[in-house]
Amino acid sequence: MKPYSYHELNPLIRLKELELIPAELMERLIQAKDVQEVGELLKTTVYAEYINDHFEDNFEEGFAIEQRKLIEELAALAPEPKIVWAYTMRSTFHNLKAMTKAELLDENFDDLYIYDGFYSLDQIKSAVKTGAASELPEAILASIQEVKDHFAESNSLQGIDIIYDRDYLRCMRALGENLQSPDLLDEIISFIDFTNIVMTGRGINQKRSKNFMTTVLSSQGSIPKEDLLNVVEESMGKFTEFLLSTDYADVIAPLIQDGELDLAQLERIRDNYLTRRFDRAKVQAFGPLPLLSLLNAKEVEIKNLRLIIVGKRVGISEEQLRERMRETYDA
Repeated sequence: MKPYSYHELNPLIRLKELELIPAELMERLIQAKDVQEVGELLKTTVYAEYINDHFEDNFEEGFAIEQRKLIEELAALAPEPKIVWAYTMRSTFHNLKAMTKAELLDENFDDLYIYDGFYSLDQIKSAVKTGAASELPEAILASIQEVKDHFAESNSLQGIDIIYDRDYLRCMRALGENLQSPDLLDEIISFIDFTNIVMTGRGINQKRSKNFMTTVLSSQGSIPKEDLLNVVEESMGKFTEFLLSTDYADVIAPLIQDGELDLAQLERIRDNYLTRRFDRAKVQAFGPLPLLSLLNAKEVEIKNLRLIIVGKRVGISEEQLRERMRETYDA
């Protein structure tokens, strides 16, 4: 496939959006009496080929295949393939975490690999093992080396996650700036802000020290890192008071009750907030956001389907499902 301009690609994206499960069908899936009825309904969708008598036992494989097909197609067609990596980079860093731990513990975690569209399992494993791989960006190779040095000094697996999580946000911000799309950069900064908010809330609940949180929080968002550090050793009430002074006050306010922040719902609210921002991009004829909007829509759809399938197996009520579902674009 030859790369398209965004003007040429975005009409194709509109057609791909028609393959997404519409809100009416998603509602019927929520109302299905059991997992078998869910399967019958999914036979009318792009997931039909993965539905068999016991699909609920291996549905993740089909979901992964469908997501991989979309990533491959968009990476091949995009004017700048790395625009896709702006969305799939989280999988790259997930793979780095898994393969680094496998290398350091002399284990095999190959089954944890998630396709990101750019770096194969062998490439990631080689980079982790040797510290050198021409295919991977220098920033990632530097991150790998920092993790290895840290483990050699501390023997701490937790440090692996902290370093990679911090470097992931830094690399994503750098990519957003290099791609020169203001809308994309705004989306990335919002994601970083929400990630910092979640981490700060958890840090307060776990009574983490300011020194510890200094290593965890990212300085790549719009909320100054120092402002978050100033409240991390305070009460949750002080933290929520601070959040209500930020640009995210309207989004977060419904999750605050008596000075307490519902962290369990915060990640869902974050996903919904970012989905709404992507949703506004659907009307753009130019630029990369419609492509990223489609990737996000697919991921949200899979999250919701996973929740429904697992929920029907364990007896979660319709009301509980709706409370946990992510928003879709035509919801």
